[in-house]
Amino acid sequence: MAQIKIYGLRTTLDQHCPALAEAIHGAVMSALQYPPEKRFQRYLALDPADFLYPDDRSEHYLIIEISLFEGRSSAAKKDLIRQLFQRIGEHTGIGAQDIEITLFETPRENWGIRGLPGDELGLNYTVEV
Repeated sequence: MAQIKIYGLRTTLDQHCPALAEAIHGAVMSALQYPPEKRFQRYLALDPADFLYPDDRSEHYLIIEISLFEGRSSAAKKDLIRQLFQRIGEHTGIGAQDIEITLFETPRENWGIRGLPGDELGLNYTVEV
């Protein structure tokens, strides 16, 4: 399971949302071996007064937070991060300087999904990649 939040200025997200969605999901499917139907993305479009960032970032600055079950290898997580930078750049033109990514891993029992704790849930994909 991975829940993804993308924070950015409203103008940036309005301009790039479809391309971001494809880039992010492509990276997740490739690096974490997710099935195509497992797309969980939320876009938090902010006004300039609500989204402060350093002067060396542009108006396309994005923060991407990914909550996921623990169990992925360091190699898989690094591959995900690298693919996110690459694919977002290719799909949107937003450079790595304007993207920050944080992965938050929690035990499966800390999730509640479809009426069950996550560790009791049958999955159609492997977490340990």
